[in-house]
Amino acid sequence: MPYPVREPNFEALRIELGRQRAVRGWTYDELAERSGVTRRTLIAMETGTTNGRLDSWFRVAQAFDLDLGTLLKAL
Repeated sequence: MPYPVREPNFEALRIELGRQRAVRGWTYDELAERSGVTRRTLIAMETGTTNGRLDSWFRVAQAFDLDLGTLLKAL
């Protein structure tokens, strides 16, 4: 019997990105500077225009001083 496939919850990940940024009081510009991900990409990731690339999420997690797995738990 095949295992059920769950879809990733990108909405939850998007919300977690915004929450983590807000907790720190960081603007998009500050997160961009700390992560090396462009401001435009960060906005697109947080608003759901894009799901983002894995390397972008990795850099964002590092900027937040989080393990990537911790950030992606929201999925």
